[in-house]
Amino acid sequence: MQEKKMMHLSITKDQIGEYVFLPGSVERAAKIAAYFDNPVKIAHHREYLTYTGTLAGVPVSVTSTGIGGPSSAIAVEELFECGAHTMMRIGSCASTSPKVKVGDVIIPNGAVRMEGTGLHYLPEEFPAIPDYEMLKELEAAARKLNIPYNIGITISKDSFYTEVSPETKPVYQELKSKWEAYEKGGATNSSMECATLFLVAASLGIRMSSVMISATNYKSYTNDHKDYPREWEDRAIQVGIEAMTQIIKTDRKKRSYGA
Repeated sequence: MQEKKMMHLSITKDQIGEYVFLPGSVERAAKIAAYFDNPVKIAHHREYLTYTGTLAGVPVSVTSTGIGGPSSAIAVEELFECGAHTMMRIGSCASTSPKVKVGDVIIPNGAVRMEGTGLHYLPEEFPAIPDYEMLKELEAAARKLNIPYNIGITISKDSFYTEVSPETKPVYQELKSKWEAYEKGGATNSSMECATLFLVAASLGIRMSSVMISATNYKSYTNDHKDYPREWEDRAIQVGIEAMTQIIKTDRKKRSYGA
């Protein structure tokens, strides 16, 4: 009997590992897949590009999600339906604190819910947080690789340009007030997917975490390659690969012990 193909990802259950990386861009999906053993391109439909290979002898996959919460939620739902239970976003973010400099690896321990997709999964008062064990492995990986990192709150927003140029928007005063409050509360960075991913995962009862690279210094954004060398993305990828490898090994030991 032929496996059911997912509507948006165009994948089937037998093509996907139980451990999945979730970059936003298709370009980063290919870069992550290069760290797998024997990576194979599975499907590319819309913004969703998927590769499957192995890490530590276990099948793993990477699927690009596109930008923002709605498309990311679709990816998680369909990957979950295909059997994935542990997922990790690898992406980029912007600094909202002097504590975070361009090129730093960012490991969110929670997310401001400045987005709407999560409200379709859990009520507003429910916190958007990653899996704690995965967070610890990400920090251990950053330490092991001697890569500068920050653990802090990320601001998950639905609109890129209301952060970059909020003064041009009719709701500028409201945006200004919220961003100032988030920064005063200690948020160290902003992104567009983390809160949604954490909430969707919580609603499904699976593990989710995130590791990102800061593309900016605090209050500085130029989109200039000189300011943000693309190879710095590899820092977040290396931390994610190392952490997921250790998670796989720990899971294997737990299963052996349980057996």
